[in-house]
Amino acid sequence: MSSLPLTRVDFDAAATRISGKVRRTPTLEAVACKSDPAPGARLLLKLENLQPTGSFKVRGATNTVMSLSDEEKARGLITASGGNHGLGVAFGASMSGCPAVIYLPESTPSSKAAKLQEWGAEVIVHGAVWDDANEAALARAEAEGLTYIHPFADPRVVAGQGTIALEMLEDNPEIDTLVVAIGGGGLIAGVATAAKLRNPDIRIIGVEPIGAPTHHAARAAGHLVTLEKIETAAGTLAPRTSAELNFGLISAHVDELVLVSDPEMKTAAEWLWTEAGVAAELSGAAALAAIRSGGAAVEAGSCVGVIVCGAGTDGIG
Repeated sequence: MSSLPLTRVDFDAAATRISGKVRRTPTLEAVACKSDPAPGARLLLKLENLQPTGSFKVRGATNTVMSLSDEEKARGLITASGGNHGLGVAFGASMSGCPAVIYLPESTPSSKAAKLQEWGAEVIVHGAVWDDANEAALARAEAEGLTYIHPFADPRVVAGQGTIALEMLEDNPEIDTLVVAIGGGGLIAGVATAAKLRNPDIRIIGVEPIGAPTHHAARAAGHLVTLEKIETAAGTLAPRTSAELNFGLISAHVDELVLVSDPEMKTAAEWLWTEAGVAAELSGAAALAAIRSGGAAVEAGSCVGVIVCGAGTDGIG
């Protein structure tokens, strides 16, 4: 498949490592009462919003924390996050009995900062976007010898996120298309790589906000780019740049990248709530928004897996 550094062994090992520590989330078949987002297709929603931290991020973070040595954990953990990865690291740190420091950008919902503090993490708000918070976290990690866990550019994180694809294709091997939201790229890098290892013919569609087209711009340029500005309310999908690991895996395994607007994500979040009783944040509704808007073309008769990647109410009402 690829010379890139992740194999089926890595994904299987991650699945074993996190088993019993995170939830094997259910897949809900979407049956619309009023408006069908994918007429003629079968639509399956993987409910990662039901994870104990409210998002898929707990998979990669837990796999990474459980892979650390006792000495690395004893030094204390540190990361920068739009909120969800920080919650995953705090969750893993709590299980392991080690301290955690989480840097957040100013755009992080206050509810996530409060939850981090309830779990015993030290929370620092720094900078307008994730990249600013990450720069500060890296500086502190170096100064104090803390163990830094990157939210997406770490093979252990990517392998943990890829366990979602293993579960989806084990439960529903007939899935022929996966639609996945993209922030830094850890989720789609893991899901796409694991899915293609299982079924090389499966179609993978990545979804970004129009106001944060990090990977869309990188694919057009043929190399990593740094966006000048971020213009989306979906903060967990809004790094100004990604990393070579993720760019390489996405280039190798993701068939198409599409963009959605904030209003389209909000409409999709409202559909999830009114039609399926699922409370998803804007980023959690991005994949469905791509289908509803027509950006991700879905053929009649296909079986489409959609990852509802995070919980929240910012898109409802």
